[in-house]
Amino acid sequence: MNRDEKLTRVPGLPPVEQNMGGRNVLSPAEPGGGTWIAANDLGVTLALINWYSVSARPDGEAVTRGAVVSAAGAAGTAESVNFALARLPLARIKPFRLVGVFPAASEIVEWLWDLNRLARQLHRWQPQQWISSGFDEPAAQRVRSRTFQRALRQKSAGTLDWLRHLHRSHTPQSGPFSTCMHRAGAATVSYAEVVVVSNQATMKYHPAAPCQRATAVIHHLRRRP
Repeated sequence: MNRDEKLTRVPGLPPVEQNMGGRNVLSPAEPGGGTWIAANDLGVTLALINWYSVSARPDGEAVTRGAVVSAAGAAGTAESVNFALARLPLARIKPFRLVGVFPAASEIVEWLWDLNRLARQLHRWQPQQWISSGFDEPAAQRVRSRTFQRALRQKSAGTLDWLRHLHRSHTPQSGPFSTCMHRAGAATVSYAEVVVVSNQATMKYHPAAPCQRATAVIHHLRRRP
């Protein structure tokens, strides 16, 4: 996951391991609370992106979208995520898309909140891409999707080296629509990678744009049987 933010925003904090509801969870953190990605000791990974294409905004003081992943980070199933979301004050949270990867069930589930309805969509167990852009979301979707589809045709598709190369890509040129995003006032500010195998989950956090040198923070979490 590439995280794109305004350059004036306070940087996120590196991942730490926390106990949530009796389950160990790895996640970076917003300085003001919450997170945008988490992996737990069942191998479940949740990631949230802002849904800029939906213009609706809550009335009154909004609750940070970072609370969504924090609330559901310990979930072991899609149904557990449903229960966690039902307990949130969704009417005060800006539109978002939440993606959950459940390896034990080979499920990819997406929750879409538009301030009117919380929809749930089941995706096929195959390589997928989700895109968010506060600059021009439809255009970013078109350009980055083309980059992704071309990358899928490479012989190395699916390897970690391939994934890392994709996330630092400036195709078709460095700018607001490249996967590693750079524009006036905003850019990709970090890269978070989750690898789940039979006995552990690993989160690698690169605290800068993937195209830039930085010391990565790596955490391993023993996966529960």
